Amino acid sequence: MKVSLVIMAAGLGSRYGGSKQVDGIGPNNEILMEYSIYDALRAGFNKVVFIIKPEMEPLMERICGEYLRRRTALDGTPVEVAYVHQDFSSVPDFYQIPVERAKPFGTVHALLCAAQAVHEPFCVINADDYYGIDAYRAIYDELATLPESGRGAMVGYLLKNTASIHGTVSRGICAVADGKLRSVRETLKIQLYPDGTLKDLTQDRSLDPDTVVSMNFWGFTPGIFPALKSYFENFLRTEAGDNIKAECLLPMMVGNQLESGSMEISVLHSADRWFGMTYREDRARVAEELRKLHASGAYPASLKG
Repeated sequence: MKVSLVIMAAGLGSRYGGSKQVDGIGPNNEILMEYSIYDALRAGFNKVVFIIKPEMEPLMERICGEYLRRRTALDGTPVEVAYVHQDFSSVPDFYQIPVERAKPFGTVHALLCAAQAVHEPFCVINADDYYGIDAYRAIYDELATLPESGRGAMVGYLLKNTASIHGTVSRGICAVADGKLRSVRETLKIQLYPDGTLKDLTQDRSLDPDTVVSMNFWGFTPGIFPALKSYFENFLRTEAGDNIKAECLLPMMVGNQLESGSMEISVLHSADRWFGMTYREDRARVAEELRKLHASGAYPASLKG
């Protein structure tokens, strides 16, 4: 069975202060997406699709593509590699892009840009997050059971393990019942404090540290693309306007599908701990976590060996 890992790597990383997607942070200068690729391949995935800015392709080919083309998947087939570009050329003609806008239109637009390259069940992830091998195994098994449309899956993580002491983060706050996602609400300014408490600063309210959140670890089939296209076009018509920072986000699109009864999402759980880099100050902690994982034997000395 062909199963793709789709990596969203076109973001500018504005809060991080640079291109964190290609920041070598592992013991041997590995970037975070190399861990995602390594874990996905050992879970059974056999295709990798990179969503990138056009100018990133030579760099991504040098860092990941060249060695991936030499790899063999668990099913014995060569690993397939594809690149798709997230840029303004894919924005519908009816929308006038503000002259000042430089930032991509968010994760819905990113995934739409991959429609031409993805014709099989897939998992879509952020390039700058660490999810762990258990998450990939869980969603790989789930993808094998999904119908062509109407169902999807996500791996949920606990809010307390996904916030940063160095500033606010945005998270999709999830309501879960009987293993199904009932709703998802994008919360834009979540602050973690030194005592472990968490607060939604936009509404000045405390948040339960054990709340399940979406970290953009989704599993879908290609049947999702028509809904993505419709949602993105409606966003451009009704919300984007001349806001140069407006983003169309996957958790909100999924929430819309849940509200309309058009989709059912299974919520999976991972035994591994998520971590990532929102701010540059997060880098030292993430580097130490990766060092420990290599030292424990969870990863070999070289991911490309």
